[in-house]
Amino acid sequence: LSALLIVLALSGGEDAPQAPTAAQGGDRPSRAAAPRGPGVPRAISELVEEMSTDRKVAQLMLVGLEGFDTGDPVFDSLEELDYAGIVIGARNFVSEEQVTALADEASSVSGDADHTAPWVMAPQEGGEFNAFEGVPPEDAPAQVGSTREAAQLAEEAGEALLDLGLNGILAPVLDVGPSGGGAVGERAYSDVADQVTGYAIATVDAYEEVDIFAAAKHFPGLGSASQSTELGPANVGLTLDELEVRDLVPFRAAVEANVPGIVVGHGLYGVDDFVTPASTSETIVTDVLRDDLGFEGVAIADDLTAPAITSSFRTTAAAVDAVTAGIDTVYVSQDDELQRDVFDALSEAVRKKVITRERLDEAVTRTLVAKHEAGVLEIEGGGSGEPSEDGGSSDGGSGGGG
Repeated sequence: LSALLIVLALSGGEDAPQAPTAAQGGDRPSRAAAPRGPGVPRAISELVEEMSTDRKVAQLMLVGLEGFDTGDPVFDSLEELDYAGIVIGARNFVSEEQVTALADEASSVSGDADHTAPWVMAPQEGGEFNAFEGVPPEDAPAQVGSTREAAQLAEEAGEALLDLGLNGILAPVLDVGPSGGGAVGERAYSDVADQVTGYAIATVDAYEEVDIFAAAKHFPGLGSASQSTELGPANVGLTLDELEVRDLVPFRAAVEANVPGIVVGHGLYGVDDFVTPASTSETIVTDVLRDDLGFEGVAIADDLTAPAITSSFRTTAAAVDAVTAGIDTVYVSQDDELQRDVFDALSEAVRKKVITRERLDEAVTRTLVAKHEAGVLEIEGGGSGEPSEDGGSSDGGSGGGG
């Protein structure tokens, strides 16, 4: 099942006036077949076939929290909607015990509603880029001195998050930073592609060793971006050929190392005339990530409330464009009302066949396979597809937590 893993994308902001989007042009048939081969457990294929459209659409979404406690509106939504999972960020952090309470509540609410077990993730990149203060790794990526140290820190971070009740980490950052830091600053391990590649392999292997789902970011590379996507549109002045020999090198290595998830960023690239964010670009997601790099895991769109998106597009329209482009999971960090609007927009796109049933099933299957691989969705016998007696089942049992 190693071929079927995962991809991801993430930031913050309000809906802006809508700009023209690819999805508004009507039907756009999926160019990729839904994953139903021998690598997909029969129970997962059956579950996808039996799931309602609402459940499938909710599985396209990762959502963030607004507050610090289990009274956050997202938990009411989790009871109603079978969201793929939640992301706990720095703004939600008070203490380790409180994080565990949030993680436990997410799993409990989803289980009581007979939903699939949710992802509970955090962006724990290192140093000041950690969601949780005082939790490893202590050093920012740029401060890490060797691949051995990077592997050790990744292992410590993975184990720490698992101990807190989480099952996913939005890391490692595989951007190749330009000399002088650039927009990514100390989030980048190095400004040399081959060095970042070494860190990519070391960290991906370490996360796999401790059995935590990891999503490398920000594909296809933000190292040369004009500014952070958390500030606004970010032009990356590199051609596809230049990306191939520089920024894509670490991601290609991560794919070969079986990274289960990849977060696609919101950079603007020449291949799309610096107009279409990577997270909504079929060229970037399908042609480059899927066809060129051969990635078969879950592709996650970075936070669609980031100013890089909302300065030109509505978050709702961007979510539809992302899924039609080949993204499997869209991340919407805030707020509950906007998250509901995104769910409604995706549902409407499925009803109008802007998002085809094949594309919907493909995305949901990738997510469920990834959850199974990470031990979040339990299926007895793995490849046999038989439901487990203690959790996961072909009728959508919540499975085990991570």
